[in-house]
Formats: sequence, structure tokens, C-alpha cells
Amino acid sequence: MSFPSVKKSTVMAAVVALLSFAVFSPVSLRAQADESNKYDLFVGYQWLHPGGEVPVPGTQANPLTAKIPDMPKGFGASLTYNFNQNFGFEGDFGHNWDNYETTLSVGPKFSFHLDNATLFAHALVGYNRLGIDGLDASNGVGGIAGGGMDLRASKLISWRVFEADWVGAQHHYQQFAPGDIARPGLKGVRLRTGLVFSFGYAETATVAANVAVQPSEAMVGEPLTATATPNNFNPKHELKYDWSSTCGKITGNGATASIDTNGAPGGNCTVEAKITDPKAKKNNQASASANFALKEPPKNPPTVSCSAGPASVQAGASVTVSCTCTSPDNVPVTVGSYSATAGTISGTGNSATLNTTGASPGTITVNTTCSDQRGLNTPATTAVTIETPPPPPPPAPSPEVQRLEQRLALHSVYFATAQPTVANPKGGLVRSQQATLTDLASDFKKYLESKPDAKLILTGHTDPRGTAEYNQKLSERRVASAKSFLVGQGVPDASIDTQAVGLSQQLTAEQVKDSVEQNPEITPGERQRILGHMRTIMLASNRRVDVTLSTTGQTSVKQFPFNAADSLTLIGGREKPATAKPMKKTTKKTPKKK
Repeated sequence: MSFPSVKKSTVMAAVVALLSFAVFSPVSLRAQADESNKYDLFVGYQWLHPGGEVPVPGTQANPLTAKIPDMPKGFGASLTYNFNQNFGFEGDFGHNWDNYETTLSVGPKFSFHLDNATLFAHALVGYNRLGIDGLDASNGVGGIAGGGMDLRASKLISWRVFEADWVGAQHHYQQFAPGDIARPGLKGVRLRTGLVFSFGYAETATVAANVAVQPSEAMVGEPLTATATPNNFNPKHELKYDWSSTCGKITGNGATASIDTNGAPGGNCTVEAKITDPKAKKNNQASASANFALKEPPKNPPTVSCSAGPASVQAGASVTVSCTCTSPDNVPVTVGSYSATAGTISGTGNSATLNTTGASPGTITVNTTCSDQRGLNTPATTAVTIETPPPPPPPAPSPEVQRLEQRLALHSVYFATAQPTVANPKGGLVRSQQATLTDLASDFKKYLESKPDAKLILTGHTDPRGTAEYNQKLSERRVASAKSFLVGQGVPDASIDTQAVGLSQQLTAEQVKDSVEQNPEITPGERQRILGHMRTIMLASNRRVDVTLSTTGQTSVKQFPFNAADSLTLIGGREKPATAKPMKKTTKKTPKKK
């Protein structure tokens, strides 16, 4: 026994033709707009290619198989419950006869809605019954997977342009054949077309709108904002807003509009918004309005403020008077003429110039007036102080004092590590530093003869090693030692002030390096060796007492005495850098006469 068959190429050609029709059909691919329904019922024609082979009856001894023929006569139906616009649960029935195959399946359905069409896909499982002439009917479990497209004719009826599904199942014919031949598997294709009936739509609410104005009461000239709120419109559609107002100028093409009330008359006003849904064919327009009140502004006088720059001068100087005049009601304003209680003043507008030549010490009052177009005036004043002439400058120092100040070259005094000690608080000064203080004492005593109020200010420092408390005490001992030495050289005790800063005012590495590079008493080679031991030199440079002259503010030069005979003692035995050797005095020999 044999069955007629349809070639796979014929089936594929039919599928391609249906898909091409779906792709090239004139469907607007815009976003779906209509409200969703609860149920979709499909009924229509079904063509089936079973896609399998079954045993040939009467060939049990030598089993033969034959392809199941295509089944062009068929009927299909499905009912879908839609949970939302995109997801539903579908029950499906299909039957083809003349050798028949019946399916009864359920499963999820996924939909994508366009403006005039719906694309869908589903995956179903369920009952599959196959009946072939000469064989007993076989029941099996089957599956269906596929999709299609519906074209919407109206809200209630659509045309299923095509539905293309894969249909699979497993059957058993052990009584007709042994082994795998008795368990044919179906891998078929099912094509459908027909009508889809949609029902279960929610009742459509009438579109409406609300309009609000903020603030609802304002002064003429103040801006207002109107806001429209649509109700029951499709939220996926872009709405069109048309605004109008009985007062002022309204601008806006969306849900919010601005009202410019400049120049508008006072009174009760109305703003209206008309909202339209261009995509909806009916129930697509709503209007709403709101009232607001405009008040005439009060007539406020202008405000004015004036200032003088500078506000205090010597007689004979010129002063610029600047005035700022504004109207709270935004009315044009002008500044009137100026007058002054002394001196002479000239100018117009917002600025004038006061000439104080011949004015006596005291206060000069400048007056002006600010006026608006309505005739409202506001006076303004500002004051200029004529200063008392300063006393004549003190006489210049005598040449002798000037020479003393120039000769009073101040140098910082340096100490060795941890000197002076607690046991000998007045010691710690090496010979080179004693010599520095001796020269300072000699010059300062002569300076006191001309400047008896002058003072020497001694400031003690330490290197950063040790605790803050220890270094504070150490810096106190250093200024005390330097002061004691100066007093011993005849400098009055009252002419010396001291202060100890401990760790608080350390020289930076950059400052120490600059001091070394600017030292004219060392050679380039010595400078290079010294800079190679910056850590040690920084410590030594901070163990010092600085000297300040109170009358001139002159401060001692912080230049380490590298060429002093006892410089290595000041630098420290454990911290010997490649320092400059003390400079030796040389005596030029007088050449012998020939």
C-alpha cells in the first residue's frame, strides 16, 4: 500500500509565499494604540503536512513504511485569554480528514500589536490523534510551535492572514511492525487562515481635562504658569495642546504654558486648553479652562542709593559720586541735578564729580533726587569726609645715625647640638659666635646714643629632633645665653627683648639650600660638598638665635658661618659634612727690590 505525498519544496514554497505576503503587505508599523480585549476566538481553514512515515498494513513479515500524505482538508479553532496586551493563554483545536490528524493543545501566546495588525507566537502541548487508512487510530502527546499575523478589519474582527506552525507528535503501531518502525515521529507543518473575533473590551471612558493656573492671583507684569492634565486619554499617544488666554500673552505647545502679563489690564481672566489625540478616531478631544485674577500694581516711589569714592580725602582731591536709581514698579527713572555743601560738583545722570579744593576739614554732604515718569521723587544723600592734614614727617635721621644703621649688620647666632645645657644655661656660645655678639654690642651701644628707645629682639630656634617641650626649653636657654652675653658687653638689659619659638618656625630645605647658594664666602667646590649633606646642614641651620632691630625691623641674616674656625663644632661631630675649610689669612710678601 502507498500514499500520495507532497514534496517538502512545495510546503516550503507555500510558507515562503505567506511570509512574503505578510512582510510586503501595506501595514503601518506604528505602535499599537487601541485598548486591549480579554478574549480572541479564531476559526478558519487548516492545511496540514503531517511530516512522518507509518508502517504499511500487511507487511509485518517484511515491514515497509510509507509517507503520510498531506491533508488539505482541515479546520482550526483557538480561544485565547489575554492577561494583558502582550501575553495570553491559548487553547487550540485542529482537525484534518481523509486520513486524519486531530490536535487538542494548550499553552502561552505572545502578541505584539501594531496600528492595524498583530504579530503573535505560541508554544502549545497536548493531545495528538492520528488516523490512517488500514491502521488503527493512534493517540499520542504532541507539541505545536509557531506564529502568524492578523490584520485588523475593525475593533471586533481581524483577518488571520497566515498562521504557520510546526506540529510534532509520537505514535505507536507495535501490532503492525517491530522496532523503531512501530514508533513513527511526526514533524509536520500546519498552515492556517481565517477570522479572529475579539471581545471582552473594557468600557471606554470619555476623555476629559483639567487646567490649573499658578499663582491664581498676581500683579500685572508678573508671569503665571498654566498646566493642563489629560484624563482617560491613551497614555501611549502624543497629545496636541492648544492654549488661549483672555489676558496677557500665552505661549506653550505642551502640557505647560507661560502667561506674560506685562501690559495686560487688571481684572478677572480665563485660560483655556484644548487637548486632542491625533491618533484616535473618536473620543479624542477635551477642553478645560481656569480663572485667574490680575491686580493693578501700586504706585511705589523710586529707590535710590548714592556712594562716594573715595569717601575720605585730603582737601583738593576729586571724588566720584555714583547713584543707583530704580523703580519697584519697573517705571523709567532719571537722576536729577546734584548739589554739595562745600566744594564744587558737576555731572548728570548716575555719576558726578566733586572737587574739594578749598574745603575745610569736616563733612561735605552731596544731595540729588531720583524721579520716575509718574512724577514720584525720592531724595538721596551721601557724605565725603575732608581729612585733617597729616602732621609733618619727622626729621630724617642724622648722617651719623644712618651710618650706624648701615653698619649695624645683624647676623644670626648659631649653637652646637643641645647647647646650652640645663647645667650651664648661660654657656654654649663658641668663640666665633661670641665675636659676632661682641661686634653687635659695640655697634648697638653707639646706636642707643641716638635712638635710646631702640631694642634688640632675640628669637630662639631649635632643630626638629626631640620633643616639643624639650625644644621649647632649649630655645629659651639659647636666647637667655645670647642676652646674658650682650648684657655682659654693656648692652642695657631693658634694651633686649627675647622670645623662644622651639620647633614652630623651622627653615625649609629650599630656604637652607638658597642660603648656601647665596653665600659669597664659600667656593663652588665647597658649596657642592655642603649641598651633598643637606640633612645635617638643615639641622645646624635651625640651631640659632635671630636678631631683629625694633626701630627699622631689620632682621639678622640667616647665613651659617661655614668659614668660622669652630664651624665643625656648630655642625656637630656625628654629622660632619664635606664642609668648607676655614679660610686662612694670608700675608702677601713684599717683593725684594732688585
